[in-house]
Amino acid sequence: MGLLFEEIDTQPSPIGTISLRRRRIPALGDDDIYEVKLGDEFLMSSLFVAAEEALADLGLAALDRDHLSVVVGGVGLGYTAARALRDSRVTRLTVVELLGPVIHWHQSGQVPLGPVLSNDERCRLVEGDFFARARGEHGGLDPESSGVGVDAILLDIDHSPSDWLADGNAAFYTEASLSRLAAQLRPGGVFALWSNEPPETGVQKRLSEAIGPTRAEVVTFYNPFQNREATNTVYVSAREE
Repeated sequence: MGLLFEEIDTQPSPIGTISLRRRRIPALGDDDIYEVKLGDEFLMSSLFVAAEEALADLGLAALDRDHLSVVVGGVGLGYTAARALRDSRVTRLTVVELLGPVIHWHQSGQVPLGPVLSNDERCRLVEGDFFARARGEHGGLDPESSGVGVDAILLDIDHSPSDWLADGNAAFYTEASLSRLAAQLRPGGVFALWSNEPPETGVQKRLSEAIGPTRAEVVTFYNPFQNREATNTVYVSAREE
């Protein structure tokens, strides 16, 4: 690695050029910072992971049961999936990721949490379209769930329900599509959704009507570049028993 910056990998993808970079910012210490970009747009940084981890913590905390089957939509740098694996109740974790290069980064150990996911026998990294599977295509989100559904679905793909990585994702956030997603949850199961935006009443209303009672949790973290606290939102919806 160079002293301050390295581009680890750049690959074409169905939604644009995806790249993995590693940098070090002396003012922030000696730790490497990993970044994922889509074209010129930043998707994720290992410097800001509090909300990605909270997505797993809040979603799974809403479940009062053992032997959990969990689906994560979008692997990114792996923080949501790795956090879910820390819950000893999780016996099966399926991570659905559209972009093959991102899966390869984990399987080849090019990102720090790659070995955590790849070496845990509970975890499967599946290349596929989360949104198509949420509609019930390709056997659904977890074809091996034998039609009984899963306990939790944790989604972190788009920037927010109104700011999408691809325009085709917009249709997922309608009440009709969310209802199809709810059908893949076991009774009492949980859907948790990450958003870069503050809580939106309309989003919470759609989730409540399509899935069940929904709360919006604001996750606060420090942004050293702006020298202030920043926030993300995690919506947690519970399907009726």
